[in-house]
Amino acid sequence: MLKKMMITLAALMIFAVVPAFADAGCKNGKFVGSYTRVQLNQDVFGDGTVLHTFLTQLTLHSDGTADLYNTALLDYVINTGTASPSIGSWTCRQDGKLVVTFLNANYAPAVVTANAPKPDIELVASVRGTYLFSVVDDNNLTRIQFRGRGYDPHQNPTDPAGGTLGILRTTPVDYKRLAASDADLLLP
Repeated sequence: MLKKMMITLAALMIFAVVPAFADAGCKNGKFVGSYTRVQLNQDVFGDGTVLHTFLTQLTLHSDGTADLYNTALLDYVINTGTASPSIGSWTCRQDGKLVVTFLNANYAPAVVTANAPKPDIELVASVRGTYLFSVVDDNNLTRIQFRGRGYDPHQNPTDPAGGTLGILRTTPVDYKRLAASDADLLLP
């Protein structure tokens, strides 16, 4: 009888603990921090003349805010345009997936006219981007879905039903935590 009670108690404990591990996702809060995605040898002009490696930097703050920046933004601004850093917020879904929504502005080279003789850039659109991440572990996130909503310069990018809805992107993209290290400081 005691043996049966011990086996039953052990089985109950196992079934009580397993769901806690399976449903951690973003609920444990350990994902907060800085992540990077490296884009090696990107063809800047599309003709193979300039290849640069860019870094996407994602920061998830403990207060629910987030920012996203790509080092390509300031590469050849006058020739290729640029975008503002993406600023937004995150929330944890019931299923443990992480939802992040960002707003940013996109700029393109302005048309040079007699009234604007110098090269410049101008606002061409704003974007509301929504990302869905799977929290792989404490150091890795995978973007599993992304969809943008574009707004003309005269539209309100904070309107979640405004603008033009883009296509749903489902290609997985991995982000790795940027770990602090004093290794370089310890070298001679």
